[in-house]
Amino acid sequence: MSVSFPGSSFARGTMSYLHCILGQSQYLPDDRGTINDISVLRVTRRGTQADHFTQTPLTPGTEVQVRVDWERRFDHMQQHSGQHLITAVADDLFGMKTTSWELGRLRSVIELDSPSVTAEQVAAIEQSVNEKIRDRLPVNVRELSLDDPEVEQVRGRGLPDDHAGPIRVVTIKSVDSNMCCGTHVSNLSDLQVIKILGTEKGKKNKTNLIFLAGNRVLKWMERSHGTEKALTALLKCGAEDHVEAVKKLQNSSKLLQKNNLNLLRDLAVHIAHSLRNSPDCGGVITLHRKDGDSEFMNIIANEIGPEETLLFLTVGDEKGAGLFLLAGPAEAVETLGPRVAEVLEGKGAGKKGRFQGKATKMSRRAEVQALLQDYISTQSAEE
Repeated sequence: MSVSFPGSSFARGTMSYLHCILGQSQYLPDDRGTINDISVLRVTRRGTQADHFTQTPLTPGTEVQVRVDWERRFDHMQQHSGQHLITAVADDLFGMKTTSWELGRLRSVIELDSPSVTAEQVAAIEQSVNEKIRDRLPVNVRELSLDDPEVEQVRGRGLPDDHAGPIRVVTIKSVDSNMCCGTHVSNLSDLQVIKILGTEKGKKNKTNLIFLAGNRVLKWMERSHGTEKALTALLKCGAEDHVEAVKKLQNSSKLLQKNNLNLLRDLAVHIAHSLRNSPDCGGVITLHRKDGDSEFMNIIANEIGPEETLLFLTVGDEKGAGLFLLAGPAEAVETLGPRVAEVLEGKGAGKKGRFQGKATKMSRRAEVQALLQDYISTQSAEE
């Protein structure tokens, strides 16, 4: 059900949902909460009205009590005011204009009109914004009429087409004055701290600045500390040695993988020689190994050679998914390859006497073997 309010505190917060007048974000998250203990699922703006979509219907004309989800609201206030502060400082220090921003669920992103932002610039911005937080600078909200001369001194990028009434201006004392209809803290000290996590390449020669403000920094620290404790237990060393310990594990893993590949190649050659000398050579030879890869199968096929033998090799889960290779006379492989893939419910491709691919039903290998035996028998009978 949709319920409209012309201007409650709940509605005031939701006005930022569709239009931040600055134009830097068109989709700030809406407020949530309850109306007479009925959950509000979504809030949108329709002109000057705030439409609240509730979990169950409300009786028209009923006097209601509206409660805002304060934890959600305060989080958005911290991130939004943090964005205003970072935007103003980045512009003041380095002339980097903010072209858009996104208030994400876990982190927020400011798009700066600059092809790059150095680590030194990031550090300078972070230091400056946190100094202003420690200075406890006030943040106030005023409403100005459209014809007020002061409007010309306020930063902004135009008004929505359906705007009516006064203009709402958010001012951080001695730092920034900005047209905005979103929710904000009343003092920068409410931001607690801002942490800039880094930058990413943005669109069209722009840079995305990733940041956290307030309680999100505390939650990030809690997650990071939990990860650090887990790594300490796994790596058996202090946090300061984690990176070096992981590097050693990576080097050891690479060496083991290299040794394993060499052993697998040697095994493939040995298996190929055994298969080539088997009495079945000349008909159909099949082999399945749980461990192995495409290279393993191709080494066996290379060692056996393109004789009159049909070689059907598979690796992977015996009853699940895996890889297959069919090798042998080119004409036979060209005919049988797609049918083998079909039986194994997989897909593949091939040329010059090889057809290989992925299979989802390795349990049907016996059906493939029967198919190949029938082909050999038919060819022998025709000769």
